[in-house]
Amino acid sequence: MTSFLRFTRYLLIAIILLLLLTVTIGWILLRGSLPQYAGEMNLRGLHAPVTIERDILGSATINGLNRLDVVRAMGYVHAQERFFEMDLMRRQAAGELAELFGTVALANDLEVRQLRMRKRASAIIKHLPIAQRQSLDAYSDGVNQGLNALAVRPYPYLLTQTKPKAWHSEDSLLVILAMFRILNDLSIYRELGLSTMSAALPASVYSFLNSSGGSWDAPLFGAPFDWPALPTADKINIRALDPNLFKNDYSNQDSMPGSNNFAVSGVLADGSALVANDIHLTLRVPSLWFRTRLIYPSSVDSLHDITGASLPGVPAIIIGSNRNIAWSFTNSYGDFADWVRITVDPDNEDRYLSSSGWQSIESSNEIIKVHNAPDATLIVREAEWGPIIATDYDETPLALNWTALHPEAVNLDLAELAHAKTADEAVEIVQLAGMPVQNFIVGDDAGNISWTIAGRIPKRTGDYNPQLPADWSNADIGWIGWLDAADYPVIRNPISQRLWTANARIVDRTMLNILGDGGYDLGARAGQIRDGLFMHEQFTPKELYAIQLDHRAVFITRWYDLLESSLNQADDTPLVTILKQSLNNWDGLASIDSVAYRIVRAYRYEIIKIVLDGFAAEVRRHHPNFQLPKLNQAEHAVWKIIEQRPQHLLPPAFKNWDELLLSSAIQIAHELQNQPGGITARSWGESNRASIKHPFSQNLPSFIANWLDMPPDPLPGDNNMPHVQSPDFGASQRSVVAPGKEEEGFFDMPGGQSGHPLSPYYGSGHSNWVSGNPTPFLPGPSEQVLQLMPTGTQSN
Repeated sequence: MTSFLRFTRYLLIAIILLLLLTVTIGWILLRGSLPQYAGEMNLRGLHAPVTIERDILGSATINGLNRLDVVRAMGYVHAQERFFEMDLMRRQAAGELAELFGTVALANDLEVRQLRMRKRASAIIKHLPIAQRQSLDAYSDGVNQGLNALAVRPYPYLLTQTKPKAWHSEDSLLVILAMFRILNDLSIYRELGLSTMSAALPASVYSFLNSSGGSWDAPLFGAPFDWPALPTADKINIRALDPNLFKNDYSNQDSMPGSNNFAVSGVLADGSALVANDIHLTLRVPSLWFRTRLIYPSSVDSLHDITGASLPGVPAIIIGSNRNIAWSFTNSYGDFADWVRITVDPDNEDRYLSSSGWQSIESSNEIIKVHNAPDATLIVREAEWGPIIATDYDETPLALNWTALHPEAVNLDLAELAHAKTADEAVEIVQLAGMPVQNFIVGDDAGNISWTIAGRIPKRTGDYNPQLPADWSNADIGWIGWLDAADYPVIRNPISQRLWTANARIVDRTMLNILGDGGYDLGARAGQIRDGLFMHEQFTPKELYAIQLDHRAVFITRWYDLLESSLNQADDTPLVTILKQSLNNWDGLASIDSVAYRIVRAYRYEIIKIVLDGFAAEVRRHHPNFQLPKLNQAEHAVWKIIEQRPQHLLPPAFKNWDELLLSSAIQIAHELQNQPGGITARSWGESNRASIKHPFSQNLPSFIANWLDMPPDPLPGDNNMPHVQSPDFGASQRSVVAPGKEEEGFFDMPGGQSGHPLSPYYGSGHSNWVSGNPTPFLPGPSEQVLQLMPTGTQSN
């Protein structure tokens, strides 16, 4: 027994020592991949020394003697802080994630690789201006030197047991193409659902569900649209449908990639214009953006001084200010992709009817590398209009024609905003910039403000609906190049001295026919921003920042009134009574303590789901597996039905509309009451709790995941209000700045600056973003300084 106890003790000691050794080795390896923040390093290709200063948040100020040196140094910094995130972006666009993550990522790669983005990026780069190619080459060289300067490869590659691959110039274009996918995919694929709806529903029913706007519109020019009239019973009778066709599966959450941007002219802001921007995307750790300031000479006695958010992987400041102009973006949600119906030769499946007659379908093999598994082979088939990657409701093959697949639509023109002096110059630059098509608002130090569309807009011809697949074998139908810059919509210094966009329709009917409708957001958020701008006659950055944080529930108030009215007409059952009591704390805000807001919000979604499912049931008579696509304007349709309460649009499960409204309330009450603490404990903050995570955390033990992820803070805000917020979606940055007065501006960013958990800048600034206590737009005093020297030189 004594020998056994002695053996057990030694075994436990050995296990503990082994664990300590493992932890120590892991810690050493983790520290080995930390960026170098201070001291001196050689960087090949520099013509002169470059200084990199970091403030308390890790904001990088890169100071050099010429633009290419600064770009090379920016690549070095991005790689040291964010190479893994850059790698994910290029792989997401290229369909190369399985090479890192194995078979779990193969299905995604098989879908994405059909677009052959890497080959397209390689072709695009050959046609760029020489200055842009030089910039990409310098940046790429800086990235690879920054990566190689790390003592240990970035820690995610240790976890995946893979090695990072060198960065190439075309990889920066892949990062841009990844942003095309992030911002456009929702619009592109919703059109497949719209096609099924259009084929199955009478025209009046389809237009009632899918109009381009209504009473919530807040356009910059033109008036709100009138929503179409209710379809008549002879066109659709939901009440007569088979109950088995109803599934109540409509996913009607409102989150969509987008943003807010707005500006006031210098007339209202003491000289310089004021520009605000918050870009709404899925939130992650670290942030998508990287706080950056670039300084280099513009002439003998002046400097270029550009501050803002760079996108690791791209050699440019994406949003920011350069002392002369400040600029901002929101996703435009025009229609910049079309599905083309392919007529295949019935006697030869490898031929199709093109615009010039029968042609062979081009086929190519794509080899997908899979970590710890055999390679996968994908056969990609393309027509003249693009890759054949989907089928229509009747199984007709569909080719995708999308701006991102055209070499003219991708370039680095956006980087030239760094040197623009006026709002007019900026407008001219962005209209032909190679980027996802955006709303662009800019202001300059003379007080001018302008709005236009940034990015290439396709020029369509022929009588077809761009929202639906069409046959382009007739040469008179399709795209005939690009819209001339002279034909782009522009607003300069409006009479109101105010501009705003928020992913909703902002143009009149004539221009809408040119831009198309890619699924505009409801105009409620844009309208609340507009109204906030008209509450003041003079502005500082604080007033615009307050609009960004505005979480007043203006949009949903009428749903509160509807719920209250429905409950007042009901018998006082225990659930009805507790619902009434819970609504007493309604304060008209999406605040973290509000139980009433959570109830009203859930009530709205429940009713929308039930009402729209009736229309989906009609489509399922022809297509049993049909699911409604995202219908961003459906609020107008549903509210019109509730106002008029037609019997033929009432689902058969209900006797009348009053029963549907009350039943929805009771359903929500049951769901909330059955949770611990009952309804009164169900605050909005409990539901809207931050879930901002590192990509690896879900596959790690909870104690490590909690270390990597941001805290689960309760968050105010919601959709359809300026302060857009859900647990993992919202403002990926907030900025308010006046060009020439950057010292007075604000900048917030969730998720932190560094991608390394041992960095002092991991999660930096996140708590400010949560609390609404903004950090300065300009970097603060330097805390650490790194000197990059040309090879073969050293500082004195």
